[in-house]
Amino acid sequence: MDRIIRKKTWTPKRLLLTGGAAILLVLAVYQFLFADKRSSLRIEREKVTIASVSKGAFQEFIPQTGTVQPKVSFFLDAVEGGIIGEIYRESGSMVEKGDKILSMANSNLQLEVASQETQLFEQLNNLRTTRLALEQNSLTLKAQLAEIDYNIQRLQPKMRRNEALLKDKLISQEAYDDIKEELDWNLKRRRLTYAAFRQDSLLRVAQLNQLNASEERLNKNLEMVGNILKNLEVEAPVSGQLSLGDLEIGQSIQMGQRLGQIDGLDSFKIQVSIDELYLPRVGVGQEASFELNGHQQRAIISKVYPNVTNGMFEVDMDFKGNAPKGIRRGQSIRLRLELGQSEEAVLLPTGGFYKDTGGNWVYVLSADGSRAVRRSIQLGRKNSHYYEVLEGLEAGEQVITSGYEYFGNIEVLVF
Repeated sequence: MDRIIRKKTWTPKRLLLTGGAAILLVLAVYQFLFADKRSSLRIEREKVTIASVSKGAFQEFIPQTGTVQPKVSFFLDAVEGGIIGEIYRESGSMVEKGDKILSMANSNLQLEVASQETQLFEQLNNLRTTRLALEQNSLTLKAQLAEIDYNIQRLQPKMRRNEALLKDKLISQEAYDDIKEELDWNLKRRRLTYAAFRQDSLLRVAQLNQLNASEERLNKNLEMVGNILKNLEVEAPVSGQLSLGDLEIGQSIQMGQRLGQIDGLDSFKIQVSIDELYLPRVGVGQEASFELNGHQQRAIISKVYPNVTNGMFEVDMDFKGNAPKGIRRGQSIRLRLELGQSEEAVLLPTGGFYKDTGGNWVYVLSADGSRAVRRSIQLGRKNSHYYEVLEGLEAGEQVITSGYEYFGNIEVLVF
């Protein structure tokens, strides 16, 4: 007889289909509730630069280029103008104090000097004539006094003798009166002549002092006029290395024109131009480090020039200790100018990421290094090697420091 065959509800096929649907449903729910919805991008690890965050001393500094200059330079300016007749020393040569460097010719100046000398000599001759006249007048008065004194000495004994003879009536009254009148006249004349001599002596002393002062000034002027022609010969005021401009024989030189300079080679400084942005943060006493001939050296700011030209200001730096051997004028030196004291900080190496993020976020690698996740951070000061990390990173973490221009707004980078 026929038997009813009951159809099974859960066949293997149905079980498989139902199980697959359930799994898909669970995955969908998990994806919806728990899965990472952040945008991601797969990249090759070798194409990015990865650096470790560290903790250490942070020294803020700015890289600068300085030029070695002599501490002392003497400029050579033309005191008088003229035509270059001879050049005795070449630019770059070593000179000693007093060495002749070049000579010039100026015929108009020579005529002018000759005319001035003639006038000065005439004035000196007039002074000497005046002095001679004063001396002659003094001698004349002295001679007059001598003559009067002689007459008095001659008449006084004669007067005494005549007084005795008059008492004995051996001479007439008239003869006695004549001698007496002559003696009185000489005495009166002496008083007047001596008064004139005394007044003349006082005036003569004052006049001679004025004449001597005038003669001294004229002699100095005469010496200065004579030195004008010496200015046509340029000599080294100090010993050192000579630097001349582009000068040629026969070239016309104007008064006050800069001819060159002499640099002292016993001491040097470093002259540095710095962006005006750092003017409030740069002062005397700040130090900089640099490497020269394989050795680390240090320099210290000795002078700050506050004048700003084309957005830059200048400072002078002295070598700390002895100047390095073999250093030369005009040599360029790469410096690291320190802007403050070193401090302990979290350090992030510099890289191209900053121009894309402004230092507001970076990609930080996961613990297993399989991916890098975008994270907000806060950076502080910067030097040529590190940024100071204020928030968002810890020492030991790894960060992608190369540029982010190809990542857009991707949140997760998968290696």
